[in-house]
Amino acid sequence: MGNKVTPRTLSGFMELLPQEQLKFDKIVRTLQDVYASYGFLPLDTPILESSEVLLAKAGGETEKQIYRFNKGDTDLAMRFDLTVPLAKYVAKNYSSLTFPFKRFQIGKVYRGERAQKGRFREFYQADIDIIGDTKLDIMNDAEVPSIIYNIFTSLGLDDFTIRINNRKVLSGFFEILDLSENVTDILRIVDKIEKIGPDAVAKELEDLGASSEQCREILKFISISGSTQQVIEQLRAYSNKSAVFDAGVDEQEAVANGIAAFNVPEKNYKIDLCIARGLDYYTGTVYETTFNKHPEIGSICSGGRYDNLAEYYTDKKLPGVGISIGLTRLFYILSTMGYLNASAAGPAVLVIPMTSDLSYAIGTATAMRAAGVPAQIYFEQKKFKHKIGYADKLGIPFAAFIGEDEIAAGKVTLKNMTTGEQVTQPLDALIPVILEQLEKSREQKIITVD
Repeated sequence: MGNKVTPRTLSGFMELLPQEQLKFDKIVRTLQDVYASYGFLPLDTPILESSEVLLAKAGGETEKQIYRFNKGDTDLAMRFDLTVPLAKYVAKNYSSLTFPFKRFQIGKVYRGERAQKGRFREFYQADIDIIGDTKLDIMNDAEVPSIIYNIFTSLGLDDFTIRINNRKVLSGFFEILDLSENVTDILRIVDKIEKIGPDAVAKELEDLGASSEQCREILKFISISGSTQQVIEQLRAYSNKSAVFDAGVDEQEAVANGIAAFNVPEKNYKIDLCIARGLDYYTGTVYETTFNKHPEIGSICSGGRYDNLAEYYTDKKLPGVGISIGLTRLFYILSTMGYLNASAAGPAVLVIPMTSDLSYAIGTATAMRAAGVPAQIYFEQKKFKHKIGYADKLGIPFAAFIGEDEIAAGKVTLKNMTTGEQVTQPLDALIPVILEQLEKSREQKIITVD
């Protein structure tokens, strides 16, 4: 044999050891369950698309980061998010879909950006979108925060804030200040306030041509705070000067009232006029969710309302509202901070035969699986200490010993690997004990924050 190739994974691509993968998969299952409980349907689109289709809207940074190549005479690109493939899918399958169309998708996307801590080139996104045909009721915008709330509480996180704003409120306010021509640029600058601070925002606004008075008014406006009702009342003070602004405040109030109707606790959401979402894609409600204990992480779930999902593929008007979670990044952050629990999603029992005749052990494992208990048989000819060590290292909660005495008595010796407790009973009596323990571990939230 020649020289061996050193096994390595490309920078910016994440591979997990089995125990970590179990945790990641538990998060994915939790998201799938929450999404499905709200009526969202699963979707899986190809990772590779025709460049012409995928890059219909792209430009600037997106185009630079895209993985693109030719295979034969076909120009191909790898998806860089899940929204553009959704737009293509809805336009292509419009006549077969029922609207409003609610879909969730959890899948890998690819961006050739500089890999750094917590930033990946291949990463999972977990998206939901509700797409309307011509119109989409504003109550869908109110339902989304309740889904965000349900997602994070189901995972075990409750110290978070869903920050809500409306692009029409901001655009209308800039219109009141006679800054309509630069709305998109101003939104991008305002969106950076937490990263660069108010002084730097003011400087960028002045560089854009805003007067010092306009800068003062903008900074004063985006610092409006208080309870939902207090913020709405302060916004109403600017009424009757811009139709766009007034429509935005009406929407903001409807969404805030709707969130309350969904029983989202007031401590978990607030109107925050700093939230602009830098993308010019959003046209109404916008969301950003932050982890209160670690604001330096930035948004862990964001999204908003857009007027026309598939404008690059069809003339049909398809408004929507959606959110995205950067799942790989979130997992990396939670894992690094030690907030993820061990998961018992692997085998629940390691069946350890102590005799050369394996038929009883095989029958035991088969009966366990039929009863809903994931079971693995240890076939290797190793010392007893090694067999137990195998169960211990993998975090398997139970070991089932089967020797001559157990076979003769028609029983199984079951050891609880956590407590060390050991009992010898017929399998029928042991299965409920294992299932009860399994249910407890499944109910345990994957995230624990002290």
